[in-house]
Amino acid sequence: MLDMDLSGRVALVTGASKGIGEAAVRLLADHGALVAFCARGSEAVESLASYSPPSGTGAVRGYTADMADADSTQQFLDAATADAGPADILVNNVGASPSRNFLFMSDDDWSDLHQLNLMSAVRCTRHCLPHMRKQKWGRVVMVATGAAFSPNPALIDYAATKAAMVATAKALATKYGADNVLTNTIIPGLIRTDMWERAAAEIAEANDTDAEAIFARNSTGVPQGRYGTPEEVASGIVFLASNAANYINGSCLTIDGGVASYI
Repeated sequence: MLDMDLSGRVALVTGASKGIGEAAVRLLADHGALVAFCARGSEAVESLASYSPPSGTGAVRGYTADMADADSTQQFLDAATADAGPADILVNNVGASPSRNFLFMSDDDWSDLHQLNLMSAVRCTRHCLPHMRKQKWGRVVMVATGAAFSPNPALIDYAATKAAMVATAKALATKYGADNVLTNTIIPGLIRTDMWERAAAEIAEANDTDAEAIFARNSTGVPQGRYGTPEEVASGIVFLASNAANYINGSCLTIDGGVASYI
């Protein structure tokens, strides 16, 4: 029987007001963890913070933070640590994927996304590592993207920052595996989140069709014939955060329905 009980564990999840982050918060709490999460929108934070997991042992606490800002990130980490205790599990999920033209991107565009997608993970991991190392147990999960391996020119800075996350995770796994601090990366494929709902609606309007037709067209390239759900990605996150993954370190878990062509 797989040991995926997280009772007594404290988990931090960044960028968790919706999509994969929200699903991860709920599922971690369902498995018994005390989950502290952050997002920028106070209304969304309050909504998710009210979640009561059926396990009865897990709990959720929410904080408003801008993870692209170093000071705001530190305030979240300090508040969460004071309220919930030091983190045993860290899920670096926050990120943005703006579509834009390389020739018209400024240095600030590159720097801003670098701060949000990569440096937030660096700062959170740096904060959590000492406790994890001291107790000889810790889990760091980076949420990246298939674009880290198959970059799309329209998402060039997104792909670059997420590829850097994969490399960072691998280096951390090599360095801190001896302390039983395991660092792994989740590689989601086409997942039906709010981001894709908006994109499908925009594409549909431009092509005089509807969003469901766009989802159906894009799904033809997925061997399973559909988009994944945030909950399916969250299941992978919980697995990597649990004792069921005790000998998985420095790996990339691809959750994309088989769409990736790389080996």
